[in-house]
Amino acid sequence: MEAPQRRDRLVGQSLTSRYSEWVVEALDELTDNFLISDPCISGHPIVFASPGFLKMSGYSREDVLGRNGRIFQGPGTDRRSVIEIREAIREERTMQISLLNYRKDGRPMWILFHLFPVFSRDDGQVIHFVAVQVPISGRSAVGRRQGQRCLGGTGSVVGSCRREVCGEMELLCNLTVDSFVDSDNRGLEAKESCEVGDLEKQKAADAANNVFSTLTHYSELTGRIVCRTRCSSAGAAPLPSSLNISLGRIKQSFVLTDPHFPGMPIVYASDAFLSLTGYSRQEVLGRNCRFLSGPETDDEALQQLRASIEASNPCTVRILNYRKDRSTFWNILHVSPVRNATGKIAFFVGVQIDEAAKADGQGLSPGMRQLGAVGAVKVAVRSLSAGPGPSRST
Repeated sequence: MEAPQRRDRLVGQSLTSRYSEWVVEALDELTDNFLISDPCISGHPIVFASPGFLKMSGYSREDVLGRNGRIFQGPGTDRRSVIEIREAIREERTMQISLLNYRKDGRPMWILFHLFPVFSRDDGQVIHFVAVQVPISGRSAVGRRQGQRCLGGTGSVVGSCRREVCGEMELLCNLTVDSFVDSDNRGLEAKESCEVGDLEKQKAADAANNVFSTLTHYSELTGRIVCRTRCSSAGAAPLPSSLNISLGRIKQSFVLTDPHFPGMPIVYASDAFLSLTGYSRQEVLGRNCRFLSGPETDDEALQQLRASIEASNPCTVRILNYRKDRSTFWNILHVSPVRNATGKIAFFVGVQIDEAAKADGQGLSPGMRQLGAVGAVKVAVRSLSAGPGPSRST
């Protein structure tokens, strides 16, 4: 299948597309235990696992890369810890918590879990999360005897809902402002906490500094510099990573544009859109959708789109668009405003369907598929702006 192959390619290129090609080798030389995940890829997969982490957990790199964090969960995983991680990711901030992790052979182990985001200096977008994991001294025996009674959690920064959403209507019911941890876990209630010593805290801080220093150095070599805190220049505000991951579950081809900035720049492009048009995400974000037009694109269709956007009305047109390789396709394009929880327009969503490939194998018409995608986007945006995390001003 093209989609899984594309996702595997994105996982493999997640680090080297931003940093120098030597970054993986440099990260491999660090002795710390850590994972790196990419919230911009559907499912927020792990894109790097350090040799120290692999040795500690018993997993191989092939076991881990491209997967979400539920593989590290077990019967002692506690919902309260999951919620804490979820909120830290929603708020895109650094956090520490003691967690009960599980090795590949099923043995539990207590760790100090230190999470921090990595931002792009250019646009302020969270491009990676780093999860440092430090074993807590003297806790392995306690974990084996009382793993179901101690305060636990997932040992990874990434994760997702336990079931992959299969249809657009099911997606409308299940899509929420999600974190990258398993929200379906039902661990037993914690009855005692696990104290973390100063030694573990210092090890976690040192490891986080080591990883970030390496990423910074290799980002400077490419000019795509990263920051520990958001430090974007003027331009469209980046989407919160929790919204990115919710949108990543929607399998249709679509883009979000921000009408509050000149030119209505694209602020999100789905994997299916990139596959349809042949562009990379970096080539799409920040641009107006007119780059898909060409010499034979109908001006009347473009005028109809502009008029609908100005009136804040939904619109469907049939328009000739151009891929990156300049091949053409007839695009059944549906554009609709997306309002936040206060009723103000936050985005416009454009859902594309290639007229030559209308069948979806489920008997849904193109119009129904588009309305399903629009509805899912609206649920994600409204849930985000209504939640306790950061919201987009309009």
